[in-house]
Amino acid sequence: MNLAARRNCEGRRLDSVFRWVGISVRIAVPKKAACLEGAWIDDILLEGDGSRTALHLGRPVTLDELRLLVDGEQERLRAAGLVGGGTLAVRMPPSLACVVTMLAGWRTGAQVALLDHRLTTYEVGKAIARLTPQLVAEPVEEVSGRLRGFFDVTTRITPLHGGRPAGSADALLQLSSGSTGPSKVIGRTVGSLLAELDRYAQLDGFPRRGERTVVLASVVHVLGLVGGLLHGLASGAEVVLPGTQTVDGVLRAVAAGDAPITLLGVPSQTALLAAHRTPPRLPQLRRMIVGGELVGADVRERFTRRYDAELGVMYGMTEVGVIATDLTGSTAPGLTPAPGMKVRVDEGQILLGLPRTPYVGPADPTRFVDGWLRTKDAGSLDAAGLLTVHGRLDAQVSVGGLKVDLAEVEEVLTSLPGVTGAVVVHGAGIEAFVSVTGQEAGDGLAALLAARLAPYKRPRAVHTLSEIPRTVTGKPVRNADVLRAAVRAAASAGGSETGPGSDPAHLEPDSALA
Repeated sequence: MNLAARRNCEGRRLDSVFRWVGISVRIAVPKKAACLEGAWIDDILLEGDGSRTALHLGRPVTLDELRLLVDGEQERLRAAGLVGGGTLAVRMPPSLACVVTMLAGWRTGAQVALLDHRLTTYEVGKAIARLTPQLVAEPVEEVSGRLRGFFDVTTRITPLHGGRPAGSADALLQLSSGSTGPSKVIGRTVGSLLAELDRYAQLDGFPRRGERTVVLASVVHVLGLVGGLLHGLASGAEVVLPGTQTVDGVLRAVAAGDAPITLLGVPSQTALLAAHRTPPRLPQLRRMIVGGELVGADVRERFTRRYDAELGVMYGMTEVGVIATDLTGSTAPGLTPAPGMKVRVDEGQILLGLPRTPYVGPADPTRFVDGWLRTKDAGSLDAAGLLTVHGRLDAQVSVGGLKVDLAEVEEVLTSLPGVTGAVVVHGAGIEAFVSVTGQEAGDGLAALLAARLAPYKRPRAVHTLSEIPRTVTGKPVRNADVLRAAVRAAASAGGSETGPGSDPAHLEPDSALA
């Protein structure tokens, strides 16, 4: 069953079209049932042949088993006091329990806030204070092992004193990545989530029934959640979490079946996979699709050549999900706006047409004006309607009266041999933070930059690290203070240099992707 629908949970009815070959059936469901009682979970995500494998986390999980698990968890949540319009925070590692709990919460009609399990106790406390959920679902025991692709956990449900029912119509609350500053609370209604699923359903080349998606992105953040988990359940594509977030772990997950495979992750994971010089032949690997940051030309060339697979790119935001795509790499750097997305560029900034603000609680009033969300991303639209994302608007700086695009400097750095990641910031001058694969790569950076960048564009200092600090979503941190602190910490441990030198970060087949 392919889903192609107009669904409007802000209105009075939820109209869904389920299309089979030659048959169209329209179902009209009252708003209360669809949006408050969670009928969309059964009608869209848990619908279909119960014997098919829906998930694979070390073992296959059929749709029938998933339904039974969601039934049981829903009863447990109700017994703890959760009702339609209530609020639930889910703080779990990637796991079957995490998937089941979020589905059960939505099926109850609750507002579900997803918190990354890697947040510190301090960060969790701040998030809970902002979100004020009535219940929190979390592991009985804290988990460890950053290379694990998923965990087996026992969970507890704890009522929280002072928790409040939902103050908005949003079904999902998430925190923004915080790559450049404090996180914002972002709300998504059922209508917003289903509209994004419709966009994915119309993308030629995105996984379908009979195919598998190996999800490397976090399932509590927008790419892994909607593009991976929810799309897989809605479309019938099997959702696979690898046993380990390592090169070998991912390649084993790909080799475990014959069905066509799509990898879904972020460019830093692509870079590590591309650094594997002799990967096994994997004819089932059709492509990798990434989002979150720009992909370097060198990484693209190595990945597509070594795996004989396509490398697709998506541009999206936590606020709305997928915005524009190039799933085959054929229009790079241009991206085609996803079906139904209203995109325009005003004074070099990408704007998105939305029915309402995505922010919950205090927010910058200039971000959403007259139905348009200002993304703070720089971009351009060509005559064919292709969108090119140039980076953050704050990446445009002035040096001695001359304009410098920090994204251009990053692109040059990441194109250099041996460079696996780069972040460039501007304060008193331009500073670069890079991760490299070996001593020789670091030693040659100054000469290579001199040949590729005008003097006013070159970083005053180049700091090498074993890895670039990243947010929990996998985006590189762009806060200069955090980056400098990482350099100081690495230097005290003997693992960082400033200038043309580098610290070896040799990639082995079992190197971490996360």
